[in-house]
Amino acid sequence: MGSVESRPAVRVGVVDIGTNSTRLLIADAADGAVSEIERRSTVTRLGDGVDATGALGEHPRARVLATLEDYVAAIDAHGCEARPAVMTSAVRDAANGAEFAATVRDRFGLDARTLSGEEEARLTFLGATAARDPADPTELLVADIGGGSTELVVGSGGGVGFHVSTQAGVVRHSERHLHRDPPTAGERRALAADVRAVVREAVPDDVRARVAAAVAVAGTATSCAAIDLALDPYDARRVEGHPLSLDALEAMLERLAGMTLAQRREVKGLDPARAPVIVAGVIILVEVMRAFGLDRVAASEHDILWGVALAAARRAG
Repeated sequence: MGSVESRPAVRVGVVDIGTNSTRLLIADAADGAVSEIERRSTVTRLGDGVDATGALGEHPRARVLATLEDYVAAIDAHGCEARPAVMTSAVRDAANGAEFAATVRDRFGLDARTLSGEEEARLTFLGATAARDPADPTELLVADIGGGSTELVVGSGGGVGFHVSTQAGVVRHSERHLHRDPPTAGERRALAADVRAVVREAVPDDVRARVAAAVAVAGTATSCAAIDLALDPYDARRVEGHPLSLDALEAMLERLAGMTLAQRREVKGLDPARAPVIVAGVIILVEVMRAFGLDRVAASEHDILWGVALAAARRAG
């Protein structure tokens, strides 16, 4: 019986236009493997004001479009065969989201679309588990804390068993609750209570009880790992898989929340552009861990960018 030939790798340029940041991954992807060539992340804050106004603002849109000029130049320079762009919570929620997505498609020639919560969950889980043993029966939580939403995906053996997109995000909840500099204890308690209620309502008790391990992806988790490791400059290889204990995160939260914004911008391991939302991010991560009864989580760079890259490679193959 002959062996099955592996499909050739497809060079993909993936853009993720999120509520807080716009990110780029250029990679060769095939057969469940992703070989990264270039990765960039720019805090563009597309979701500024969306929670209050229901629309994407002029200046946030301009920040994203300016960033895409550079990203598309890199995609072209690397000769990418596939060039998908995905948009998530901010664009989903905004009254002018469809118009903005059309602008991205028409101006930059990207295969741009706004993901549903279900698609976002599936692609996030695909990316987060790409390097894991598909036969592992452990019930795994993948937590993707974004600017406008947090995706909670539970599955095992590479398959999704439960997913939900919750309206808890670092930009959304910073705007709702954190108005002082530094934030007051009362503001932090209100934010935590809001997130706690959202998570407990969104995820049934039996789903939370069966989770045995967790991976946290996206900027909050990788920033926490970089702060924990005191990285300067950032080193994705050291961040990947770095364990974050609940105790360490609670101590980190107390440290960061006690600082002014200017002081947080100087924290070793933290991108200064993420300083305005990191307190909300750590609170969300802590509340998710508490809700699932977890005492640790692994930070990972293998997120929706990997998932979109693998899906694009499968379609191209």
